[in-house]
Amino acid sequence: MENKVYDVIIIGSGPAGLTASIYAKRACLNVLVLTNPNSVDSQICNTYEVCNYPGFNNISGQELYDKFRNHAKELDVVIKNEKVTEITDIYLDIKKVLTKNAEYFTKTIILATGGSPKKGGFDGEDNFVGNGVSYCATCDGAFFKDKEVAVIGGGDTAVEDAIFLSRLAKKVYLIVRRNELRATKVLQSEIKEAKNVEIIYETVVKSVIGESKLTGILIKGKNDVIMSELSIDGLFVGIGMNPGSELLKDKVEFDGDYIKAGENCETSVKGIYVVGDVRKKQLRQVITACADGANAITSIQNYLTNHNESK
Repeated sequence: MENKVYDVIIIGSGPAGLTASIYAKRACLNVLVLTNPNSVDSQICNTYEVCNYPGFNNISGQELYDKFRNHAKELDVVIKNEKVTEITDIYLDIKKVLTKNAEYFTKTIILATGGSPKKGGFDGEDNFVGNGVSYCATCDGAFFKDKEVAVIGGGDTAVEDAIFLSRLAKKVYLIVRRNELRATKVLQSEIKEAKNVEIIYETVVKSVIGESKLTGILIKGKNDVIMSELSIDGLFVGIGMNPGSELLKDKVEFDGDYIKAGENCETSVKGIYVVGDVRKKQLRQVITACADGANAITSIQNYLTNHNESK
């Protein structure tokens, strides 16, 4: 058992967590990063190309992530490959982070466990991720300028994605499993005014078509016996995210599956912070994840200063 008390323990090593670690080191805080060895470090690693991160035009997601990680290592950030199993004593001055084989003590905690997109569940999905199948319209939409694409889903995420893509693509198909949209009325009105968007109700995607890249999809209506083929260049799955918020379940305030925290990234419990895709916010991209990491450390500096002064 390690008896050292850290200023901050960061759980997760994606862009948000690594940015927080860099800012923590520059603030001369004792910081430890714990990352799950059995999962991908970040969703960005599965992104073929990133074109909207300032200063890096047309860089692969893996290459951009490696730059983040190398930056942290150059500052001697300690990153341990240990899956966190529990967070305890969150209301005490010294909080406890448990892994399978160890327990760590810290004054503050940052949860940076990210999230994973909900899968569409159609045949061939995993084989075409990055080759026509995407889970982020704002990330990958520019690759389909003047092309034909489809979006799966009928909620806010899917409709927002379809609206965004309608400004870039030649044609957008919105494939909805139900006989109506679940999105807010404002979004429904906007999508129905988009002239290059066609909504296909009571239909599901069964499989993708293509060899090295996607060229179409097989769809099936509620009452159809035979599947029909739809030729498209890209398929966007917009049915939501699964945030990695389990470690703080029933410990802090939630908004749905996401953890509530303002721009300072502080949760409803003092000394506990959340950053990146696990936080309830408007936009979940690399740049906002990095901003969260920086904001969280600034908040922690203020927290530690005020906490010490009050003693």
